[in-house]
Amino acid sequence: MSSSGVLGRYITLPTPVTIWIRSVIAVITLYLILKALKKSTFIGWGRHFRIVLISSVFLGAHWITYFSALQAADVAIAMLSMFTYPIMTALLEPLLLKSKFDKGSLLLSFIALVGVFFLVPDLNFDNSVTRGVFLGLLAGFFYAIRNILMKKNLTDHGGLTLMYYQMAILTLLLWPAAFIYNLDFNTQIIHGDWEALLILGLVTTAFGHTLFVRSLKNFTVTTVSILSCLTPLLGTLLAFFILDEVPKGQTVLAGAIILFTAGLESYRSVQQKKRN
Repeated sequence: MSSSGVLGRYITLPTPVTIWIRSVIAVITLYLILKALKKSTFIGWGRHFRIVLISSVFLGAHWITYFSALQAADVAIAMLSMFTYPIMTALLEPLLLKSKFDKGSLLLSFIALVGVFFLVPDLNFDNSVTRGVFLGLLAGFFYAIRNILMKKNLTDHGGLTLMYYQMAILTLLLWPAAFIYNLDFNTQIIHGDWEALLILGLVTTAFGHTLFVRSLKNFTVTTVSILSCLTPLLGTLLAFFILDEVPKGQTVLAGAIILFTAGLESYRSVQQKKRN
């Protein structure tokens, strides 16, 4: 899943087109996986479907803003900005679920904002890095809402089935992008970015999310939450080897602050649920 940053920088197609093709490849792959595992591919048309539909829109918005951030800034900055989503989740859950705010989460949110401050070169949106940070934060916001909707409202269906539905919905919602951007399959895909698109849809999305869900059977939620903090680090490492992107000292400092707060908040969240 960490490869999404490098692929987002490498692929030259318009972002909505990239996300549409990603969804097409992923939905086909996930359907074949579900059939091979003899799992359900149907959740009905009631309340659960409506929640999946809404969460799919947020997932699509997350991917589009995240990939736009990758085009505006480098991989490290875009991924670190987006990875503020665990902190955003801690702030949004009480608002959406009408529960009490946690003082510890508020403190960690403030510390994370300090990290974001070090990412921003100046408060001028003419600066591409500033735009990248803003888009990354927006991507984290959309991702946090999507995860809250999925986690709190859908407990009767497997993760693979839900991901399959989301990819199917995004495939339908984004297919007009191919016509809006006058997609030339022969030039732009067959003789262009098809290898990167295949990796993005197959490895990053379908297999990556599948392995993530299945890892919960072998590790505790705490372990998975903490390990997920390696995503920006691995993404930055891939960008170094593949794209020759070297993060600046200021970015490293900001990353350390953001990943510390994200990891600590994930750990605190799991411990709180155990106590309850």
